[in-house]
Amino acid sequence: MSHSILNPADTVELQNRKLIQIVDVLMRRVEQATDDQGAAYTQFQRAVLLEDQVRTRTRELEKALDLLNQSNALLSATMREAEAARQNLANAIETVQEGFALFDPADRLVLCNSRFGLPLQDVHPHLLPGLAFGEYVTLASQSADLVRALGEGPEDWARARLRRHADRHVILTVELTGDRWLQVSEQRTRDEGTVVIQTDVTDIIRLERKERGKLLDDQARMIRATLDHISQGVGIFDASCQLVGWNNRLADLLAIPVQRLQLGLPFSAILGSFGGHLRLGGDLTLRGLSDWVFAVTPRPALSFELLRADGYVLAAFAQEMPDRGFVMSFTDITPERSARRALSDANETLEARVAARTDELARALDEAERANASRTRFVAAASHDLLQPLSAAKLFLASISDETLGGQGRTALQKAQKALTSVEDILGALLDISKLESGRAAVDVGPVRLGPILDQLRDEFAPLAALKGLRLSVVPSSVQVESDATYLRRILQNLIGNAIRYTMAGRVLVGVRRLPGAIRIEVVDTGPGIPEGERQTIFREFHRLNAPASASEGMGLGLAIVERACLLLGHPLELRSDLDRGTSFMVTVPLAGFDGTPLTATQTAEGPFATSPAGRIVLLVENDDDLRRALCLLLEKWQLSVIDVATAEEALTLLDDIGIVPDRFLIDLQLGPGMDGVGLIRVLRARYGEIAASILTAQRQDDLRLRDPDVPVLRKPIDVKELAVFLTK
Repeated sequence: MSHSILNPADTVELQNRKLIQIVDVLMRRVEQATDDQGAAYTQFQRAVLLEDQVRTRTRELEKALDLLNQSNALLSATMREAEAARQNLANAIETVQEGFALFDPADRLVLCNSRFGLPLQDVHPHLLPGLAFGEYVTLASQSADLVRALGEGPEDWARARLRRHADRHVILTVELTGDRWLQVSEQRTRDEGTVVIQTDVTDIIRLERKERGKLLDDQARMIRATLDHISQGVGIFDASCQLVGWNNRLADLLAIPVQRLQLGLPFSAILGSFGGHLRLGGDLTLRGLSDWVFAVTPRPALSFELLRADGYVLAAFAQEMPDRGFVMSFTDITPERSARRALSDANETLEARVAARTDELARALDEAERANASRTRFVAAASHDLLQPLSAAKLFLASISDETLGGQGRTALQKAQKALTSVEDILGALLDISKLESGRAAVDVGPVRLGPILDQLRDEFAPLAALKGLRLSVVPSSVQVESDATYLRRILQNLIGNAIRYTMAGRVLVGVRRLPGAIRIEVVDTGPGIPEGERQTIFREFHRLNAPASASEGMGLGLAIVERACLLLGHPLELRSDLDRGTSFMVTVPLAGFDGTPLTATQTAEGPFATSPAGRIVLLVENDDDLRRALCLLLEKWQLSVIDVATAEEALTLLDDIGIVPDRFLIDLQLGPGMDGVGLIRVLRARYGEIAASILTAQRQDDLRLRDPDVPVLRKPIDVKELAVFLTK
């Protein structure tokens, strides 16, 4: 590691002097040396080399000194320029009419003009560079020229001012003594310094105050003119509950001499009148009104009534103002009260008349309901009485073998069967109408597959349509809907039958249209159409268009049943029709989830039986002799052994005697006095356990299954196919 014999911190001149001294010393030592010439020469060589190094170092130092001098010259020029710029800035801000000050990012005063802080005479001398912003605020808060809010001390003012200083942009107005006003604006610079500008706004505020006073005077005159021209009495009270404004109408309504209404009149003086010729109405008391007026908390709006001794009624309304004063208005509502009393009297008279009329209508309604109930009971009883012989006639005809008759006999037999079927349809329609009108119709809404119903209706109506030369098209459908299978089939059956009946040529189309969450079943025909005026009347009972009422063509009950059944099920029913072009009936039914379960196969075997029940024993309990004989003939034709009795007691006695339990039991519901059919079945089950029994009845009420849900029911007139199914299962 080498060491320099010179100090680099020395100046160039000092280093040169040290080198010269060193050379002199070395030269003297060389000259005075007494050793051999080789050593002296070596030392001389070293001295020469050292002198060369000193010269080289000297030149380098001289170059560095030149560079330093140049830098010093540039620095001096820059400082002169900065000082000139600073002076220019100072001159520029001095020309600004507002007070201007610049604080650095450390909130220290950098510079300001002579107008900054000038309104605060005792603060202005302290505004020197380096003054902290907090110190400036403290000085300002203690200034004798500053006007602070009532009850606000210097520390409070200073804290509030420093909180505002934390914002990047501040504008505030400061009140000074002598009705002077100073607007202070602060703005952050890019280096987070702060520029403060103070503007004297005294003239602006005084002008605004003058204009505001003029505006308030104009508003006061307008308010006075308004108050003097309204029908209400108005009183305005300040926060001290003293009168500061009113109109002449107030004295008139309160019956107070107008001379008493003077500026500064306390509300308590007016309140004293309320106990004399003025009386509070309703639940409000004088104490309650006084508590509202002198409350220290915010007051809600208050409404009450005043009753004058001379019969006048005043409606009063009081509401608080933002300055804690309040306005109270009074309105004469005497005419309204008189009208209300007159209306109340009229209402009482009217209510009495309405009550009397209501009683009359109630009695008439009761009579109508009793008449309707009587009619319903009559229809049900008459249908029951008619269905008994009708069922017997059908069974007698069913028992006649086609082989025993000639051609004319078979034709007569077929016509008789069709006539009985028509009568059965009419009675069934009458019973349906009776149930739907009486409200006793019960529906069993659940998932229903539409396909089998459409297939059955197609097979049922295809021969009738072919007979009239019509083309019946039923579009297959695999959807499943939420409905009652029986009523849905009856609705479609009536609509299709009606379409075929009134269509003379063309076709009848039955199809399904998909809707969101539902389907619309449409029955469309090419018939004559329905006139506009008839589109409501066709749903009435026994109403038919352009056709006589006859048993063979129906009695005009089909659409009445359709309308009532759709209403019962909640299925919207629509009608569209064009004269000479055709009619469309549409029933909207909600969709149900389709589970894909295969449909039950229908009977396809010839005749009523898929398998023969021959040899089985049937106990028949029927109190109608004709029906019992007809059933016996039919059952014996089917090679069944029949035991027939008329009453439940006979049936029990006979079974005890023969000691045999029949395979099937056919028991009429109404067996006369004593035990009915359901009771007999319960006794038989108690004796023999589970037995295959069915009730025979002409009633259409749906409460039979509720009485015993395990007992099947065969409706009269008895359907031969349903009877065959019961006997073979």
